[in-house]
Amino acid sequence: MVSGTSVSIYLEFLKDKSADLPYLYLLWGSIHCISLSVIGKIFSSYSEVAFGYKGLQILLYYSAGSLSTMFRVHYTSKVDEKFEGVQADDVESKIREIIPPGFCQGTDDFVSLLEKEVNFKPFGPIIHTYTVYSEEAGEEITYQIHKAELTCPGFREYHERLQTFLMWFIETASYIDVDDERWDYFLVFEKYNKDGTTLFATVGYMTVYNYYVYPDKTRPRVSQMLVLPPYQGEGHGAQMLETVHRYYVSSPNILDVTAEDPSENFVRLRDFVLAKLCQNLPCFSPEKLLEGFSQEMVTEAQQKLKINKQHARRIYEILRLRATDMSDPEKSRAYRLEVKKRLVGPYKKNQREMAKMRRCLNPEELTNQMNQIDLKTQHEQLEESYQELVSDYRRTVERLAQA
Repeated sequence: MVSGTSVSIYLEFLKDKSADLPYLYLLWGSIHCISLSVIGKIFSSYSEVAFGYKGLQILLYYSAGSLSTMFRVHYTSKVDEKFEGVQADDVESKIREIIPPGFCQGTDDFVSLLEKEVNFKPFGPIIHTYTVYSEEAGEEITYQIHKAELTCPGFREYHERLQTFLMWFIETASYIDVDDERWDYFLVFEKYNKDGTTLFATVGYMTVYNYYVYPDKTRPRVSQMLVLPPYQGEGHGAQMLETVHRYYVSSPNILDVTAEDPSENFVRLRDFVLAKLCQNLPCFSPEKLLEGFSQEMVTEAQQKLKINKQHARRIYEILRLRATDMSDPEKSRAYRLEVKKRLVGPYKKNQREMAKMRRCLNPEELTNQMNQIDLKTQHEQLEESYQELVSDYRRTVERLAQA
């Protein structure tokens, strides 16, 4: 009988611009190298095994610009339900649930689609252009950020193909309701020249949802953000987030810009982008920073950069760290106390609750509750939180120095 086959999807990005056809994205093989949770979404298990196959390969090809897709499944042998009494996992239908219809299954058809890549143009107006030096190419590569609308011809179908990448790389990803008009779409493309023809390749994208804030404001909230693997580590995420932030700053009805359930990596990225923006504000000058966090900082960050109070406080702490001589014991202590003053909030809440318990509980009940509140442990946790925070802040300060 044919046994279960380990299933993973390897992602390889072919970026050979000397090739006859525009370069393409290639997924092949199995899925466990991406994420176990992806397997859970596709196969409803975390076994890393697709039962009933030998030599199973799942092949997904995306053209670089339009993301035209080819999908097929290969295997050397498959269990025969009629003779062996068991049924192989329906791998193909599970993948079909994720990728949109309209894909091709033959190589010749896909090659024909690649030849049409010269006709692909990015959707929507350009809102920012920047360059990144490529050591591989030995030259500056141009990138464009576009704001697309669902009304752009062909964009709805393109977005359906684009969002499938979320399923391969983000554990908690889900598709959005594109019929909701409150979504904004931002796309990053690489612009390059081949044989005198200008071509474009998809780099990444971001979706932002515009929430209503009473009585007459809007709060854009970043929902999805993805930079495709071959472009990661080149600064495209920072370029995209800063561009999107600047886009909303110019609108008077925007209250502030936030993010939905941000990951740790996104928080670090946002720290860098917002610190880069705030460092040029007068109220965030080194002299002002050393005087402490102020309402002036809150007001200026909100009015000029659409940054809320919570984020403004965090940026203040990052920039004050940069402005502080931490080798000076007194200055280092002043900074530590300033940060811990904010971090201690939850612990002070516990102390207030303890005071209430002393008034309301009998001695036996109070003793039981007191045993659960170890002040020494709380102090240790506070110090640990502080050290972790400063470590993150130092990385942001180092990146600012390199920007």
